[in-house]
Amino acid sequence: MQRSVDVMELRHLRYFISVAETRNFTKAAAQHFVAQSALSQQISRLEAELGSALFFRNSRTVALTEAGEVLLPMAKRVVADADNAKMEMDALVGLKRGTLRLGLIQTPATSIDIIEVMGDFHQRHPGIHFQISAGTSTEMAEAVSGAALDAALVGLEPSEAPAGLHCIQLALEPLVAVVSARSPLAGRRRIALPELIEHGQFIHFTRGSGLRGRVEAAFARAGVPPHASFEMGLITDMVRLAARGVGATIVPRSGLVSVGEGEVGGMPFAAIGLTDDEARHPVSVVYDPARFSSAAAAFIDELKLHIAPTARRPTRRQS
Repeated sequence: MQRSVDVMELRHLRYFISVAETRNFTKAAAQHFVAQSALSQQISRLEAELGSALFFRNSRTVALTEAGEVLLPMAKRVVADADNAKMEMDALVGLKRGTLRLGLIQTPATSIDIIEVMGDFHQRHPGIHFQISAGTSTEMAEAVSGAALDAALVGLEPSEAPAGLHCIQLALEPLVAVVSARSPLAGRRRIALPELIEHGQFIHFTRGSGLRGRVEAAFARAGVPPHASFEMGLITDMVRLAARGVGATIVPRSGLVSVGEGEVGGMPFAAIGLTDDEARHPVSVVYDPARFSSAAAAFIDELKLHIAPTARRPTRRQS
């Protein structure tokens, strides 16, 4: 009897998380392949057990109450721990099945072929499925801390990782300026940031990203204000705007690999090195050793096989 109650409580939490994330009972019910009335009834039972309403409900919106806001991160950790426990039981007889929740930044280093890493991992462990997420480095590192992700490739240095996470720096990519091939700056081998700014508008990457932090630090070292006329969420869009002469941008060298050599969308561009040798973009993998599934451990081992020994710089931030 106790086992049935425990399973029911875990299901309550899964339903609660889905409603909290979708803000919609119908969508949450569809995710779990149950009727909306059944899901609503289970949520009501959870609220009765806790003695607090978890949602404000009306005909148009669903919002978390204060109690719901408190419960959400704890519920996610409980569900994540339960999923990890299931995977660990599978690991007793080998990595047979499960899901590896992996966060990926847009600009993994050219020295790391993450697709190759994932392909080799799949060959060794075909029963482990990838669940890929994207976001800023800050968001994904926090997701690892909150047990929403098992590991993430981020644009952070080990010293910038959240407390309690292990961080292995995989590469350090030089940053380059990108301008239109018609710009008077095209053809230059190196340029200082003050001069780059003088020639037009600047295109920034998303706030909270590792790249944004690196570029703003370079502006600070140069003593110039990092004014942004545009803020884009995709590296390719930043390069395309620069190629069209809208402004200049700064991206990791690896960010140019995906758009083509010297041309994007039929528009040629020029990449220029920076005189600031400290302007580099780190690529690291972060994970939580306190919630480290066998699948995540196997993936980190696979990743280490693909990087140079000198690039492995594991550190741990103490909480």
